[in-house]
Amino acid sequence: MRVVDVIIVDDQAPFRSVARALIRLLPGWRVVGEAATGEDALDLVTGGRPTMILMDINLPGINGIEATRRILAESPDVKVVLVSTYAADDLPPDAGACGALAYIRKDDLTPALLRALPV
Repeated sequence: MRVVDVIIVDDQAPFRSVARALIRLLPGWRVVGEAATGEDALDLVTGGRPTMILMDINLPGINGIEATRRILAESPDVKVVLVSTYAADDLPPDAGACGALAYIRKDDLTPALLRALPV
């Protein structure tokens, strides 16, 4: 079984806790890091090679969209999934061009949806 190493990036500790609990429900998936800023996410990716990053869009410092661009420029094999409370129609215009694999509303995040992503 392939192991999916996940980094959770969100400035809200309660969401990181929920995402961590969801990932624990998936056999073969594990959380290998957490960050509250885009800059911290960049540091985590530099120090290791996650399979996937759950990336909030609104972060202090560089936002999740810019962090995604920078991460994928250095590590194009990492799968980044943007997560936020935005409705899909309200996403910032540059969200679609940052290279993220997908966008998932935080309210829609489930183990089944994560498992359906191509990783």
